[in-house]
Amino acid sequence: MQALDRQRRFVAYAAAGIAGFVDATGFLAANGYFVSFMSGNTTRLGADLATSLKIAWFPAMLIAGFVVGVTVGAVLAEIAGTRRKVAVLAMTAGLLALAAGGAMLVWPILAVMLLLVLAMGVLNNTFQRSGEVAVGLTYMTGALVRMGQGIASRLSGRGDDSWIAWLALWVALATGAVCGAITWRAIGMAGLWVPATAAGLLAAFAGRIRAS
Repeated sequence: MQALDRQRRFVAYAAAGIAGFVDATGFLAANGYFVSFMSGNTTRLGADLATSLKIAWFPAMLIAGFVVGVTVGAVLAEIAGTRRKVAVLAMTAGLLALAAGGAMLVWPILAVMLLLVLAMGVLNNTFQRSGEVAVGLTYMTGALVRMGQGIASRLSGRGDDSWIAWLALWVALATGAVCGAITWRAIGMAGLWVPATAAGLLAAFAGRIRAS
């Protein structure tokens, strides 16, 4: 995060907020499974394999779909080059819009969840360095570890306040999750139009940033 300028940090925070919104919506709609937090789904997979084998296919499918989304997003980012942020965010918006439309057309929850995990996988390619993810946008364990390490460095007098950027990233995802849960309780899966629209607007904003 320290290497990002103000505009790119805004993109990171907004994208994390979108991820939190989508993950909370999927979590509530699918009774406790995740569309962006694959560590949680891996734990659910292990628990289901041990206690309820007949439903273990569901978290396994979500994990596989997420990997496919990351793969597709990485290929797209490679093709788009310096315009990768726009391309990745635009694809994320398209997949979220398709999921929202599918939910309104009463598609099976399985189809909608697959579109959501694909979108979240794609989203993680927004920030890359040397072909690898530079900022994880849909999972916060790494951000919290870096925040804790930064606080420790600050307390020892060796660091600065750069840990605040990681805290802000976590707050963005948490805030998005709260908004997603509130929206889901109010209007159900139709609330997916909110992150779909936000991702489209964010793609347009990213298009105005000097390419790099």
